[in-house]
Amino acid sequence: MKKSFLNLNSLHLQWKLSFVIIVSTLLIIIERYHAIFHDKTADHFFLFLVLPLITILFIFREKPSFYGFQVGDWKAGLIFSLAGCIITLLIMLFVAQMNDFKTYYPPQAEPILQLTIRTGLDLFGWEFLFRGFLLFALFPVCGPYAILLQAVPFTIAHIGKPELETVSCIFGGSLFGYIAWRTRSFFYPFIIHWFLATITILIASS
Repeated sequence: MKKSFLNLNSLHLQWKLSFVIIVSTLLIIIERYHAIFHDKTADHFFLFLVLPLITILFIFREKPSFYGFQVGDWKAGLIFSLAGCIITLLIMLFVAQMNDFKTYYPPQAEPILQLTIRTGLDLFGWEFLFRGFLLFALFPVCGPYAILLQAVPFTIAHIGKPELETVSCIFGGSLFGYIAWRTRSFFYPFIIHWFLATITILIASS
């Protein structure tokens, strides 16, 4: 019997992974085009952390720890975090002085402590969306390719920032993905990303 050209039953799509991909994409679009709380930090925290957690708990009925919301391998995590912060500091001491960065990150009137807290709250949701929710949903189906795949929307979400920063995201995002997979936790790439973002703003806007 000749198969139908649109035989959707033969696709064998996993509903949970399909749901995560669609939801993640919609959340990124909503963040770009809409202001929910009229504060980007609050929007990111709600869209990228709260809503995925609600999805995991009440739709998937699973534990957030399955998606990297746990301490994981803390010994390896601390080593990765320390090495990552040192390396990014050495790189950004030079890169953040470039004109593109200085133009994008204007001088800050915000106190350093307040800036650090705001950046942390802002990125906690970002990291969970990509290195938690998306990565650990992709991995059972895609295997190691999940590390690269989650870095693609992460990179696209940076379009509009300095070109070098956006290009570096496919590599940095993949490295963050590897660290999350290796430690079974998104906490450690978050620490590195938090440090990287904060130090970039401070250097570029100085």
